[in-house]
Amino acid sequence: MAVEVKRKEGETASSMIFRFTKRVQQSGVLREAKKRRFRGRVPNDTKRKMSAMHRLKKKAEFEKAKKQGLL
Repeated sequence: MAVEVKRKEGETASSMIFRFTKRVQQSGVLREAKKRRFRGRVPNDTKRKMSAMHRLKKKAEFEKAKKQGLL
């Protein structure tokens, strides 16, 4: 994800830097770097399993309501 900006003819250094920073922000490189800066703690196995069971239960309830025409 390299961002490359070439200097246009007659362009000042400050305007080129402005274009570069704008390009970097639009590309999402900084956002991704900040997201990866700190690694979150991994939840324990029990918590992951309970979360998965909860998701499956909610999904089943949603499907059931959808079949019954409540949604």
